[in-house]
Amino acid sequence: MTYVTDTPAAVQRMKQWECGIALVIFDPRSVSFYGIQHSVYVRFSLLALSSIFFLVDPFAALPTFIAITEGSDSVRRRRTAAKAALTALIVLAAFAFAGEAIFKLFGITLPAFELAGGVILLLIGLEMLQAKRSATQEVPGDTEAAAQKEEAGIVPLGVPMLAGPGAITSVMVLVGQAQTHWQMAAILGSIALTAAVCYFVLGHSDKVARVLGDTGIRILVRIMGLLLVALAAQYFVNGLADLGVIAHPAE
Repeated sequence: MTYVTDTPAAVQRMKQWECGIALVIFDPRSVSFYGIQHSVYVRFSLLALSSIFFLVDPFAALPTFIAITEGSDSVRRRRTAAKAALTALIVLAAFAFAGEAIFKLFGITLPAFELAGGVILLLIGLEMLQAKRSATQEVPGDTEAAAQKEEAGIVPLGVPMLAGPGAITSVMVLVGQAQTHWQMAAILGSIALTAAVCYFVLGHSDKVARVLGDTGIRILVRIMGLLLVALAAQYFVNGLADLGVIAHPAE
């Protein structure tokens, strides 16, 4: 059987079909700002990035880093920053991969961890509102002791100043909420991006401190603390809703 495809009618239908494909592919409504804003993918990714970054908070660690690396040249300072960022990356990624196993091993439910995480985040956020480092991340004497260590980039800078209990808790809560591979990828991507920012901020600590100044750093820490308190409240709401105590908030 022979098909005739070069008749005027056939050519017209072919052009209409190609135009239809072009319209589908380049339909501006498919990439509208409204669609991006209400995308589940975007919302979860922003939640993961904000919660992890605000808890790691390299800006709050900046004064301690400068004190620890005082007298060091720029090469050694960047090497220490790289160790701190890499340590935070490894620790947080390890808890991301092991989060589900830890839940099963200890029989911990996600609502319980959300409520516990909310308490930790609330305490850290309240101290950040006062432009102070949380005692879970830094205790008196850590800076002086670390200044005499060769591996200060690992302990205490990497753990617990960057990858502290709050950041680890947030990662595990996010892992408990993740249902698909792309959500897990968003968590790991947020950890990697946060570690990269930590290296940049700490590795260029002298320049960053000069640009922001003490006042600028305090303002940034307070803003992050405020957002962290709001995030802690959301953890409480999610935990209570998952337990059935209150209704789930409307999307």
